[in-house]
Amino acid sequence: MKTDVQIQKDVMDELKWQPFLTSSEIGVAVKNGIVTLSGIVDSFSKKLDAERAAKKVAGVKAIAEDIQIGVSPVYRKTDAEIAEAVVNALKWHSAVPDDKILVKVEDGVVTLQGELEWEYQRTSARNAVQNLTGVRSVANLITIKPKLNPFELEQKISAAFQRNATIDAGKVNVSTLGNKVILTGKVRSFAESEDAENVAWAAPGVYHVENKLTVEEPEYAY
Repeated sequence: MKTDVQIQKDVMDELKWQPFLTSSEIGVAVKNGIVTLSGIVDSFSKKLDAERAAKKVAGVKAIAEDIQIGVSPVYRKTDAEIAEAVVNALKWHSAVPDDKILVKVEDGVVTLQGELEWEYQRTSARNAVQNLTGVRSVANLITIKPKLNPFELEQKISAAFQRNATIDAGKVNVSTLGNKVILTGKVRSFAESEDAENVAWAAPGVYHVENKLTVEEPEYAY
């Protein structure tokens, strides 16, 4: 089993490995496998990159994210300028039906609302705007319309787990409550837990995913 000190070192090394991050800007603390990230970065996308990097590290059970965004005055935009950029970004993104999305911007925080058919459209909308200059965070309130009955939904997600090379499908259980998917069982890493959740979100009509997967403690030889 990895110690907290070993996990901390591995997370810090992973942050240094990321080409778009300045690792000295980000603090890393670990307690009982839970990683807390802190510090100040100059864009929302860097905040997300740091979180993704930490999730890749073996032994990480959860992420507590306390990174702040300090936008340089050179790159600061008014809410009206940000809103215009968001609308244009959604308009030019082929996977996003922009006419179904309502945009609100307040103090650099972008709120997306509306109703779409697929989770990938919802995710694409967020991805299209999160890297825009001046954006401090994105609140993605877009909802998904139900497409399948609960049994069909469960069958499709289970089949997708069987096809996925990074997920041990035999240890992940899928149940549904309406259009909410509940995942239970054990996985080998935090990254595998996230992969399973992403697979569930990819199913048509999924409105919510409740991830109750637990990370098994791997044995390490030293």
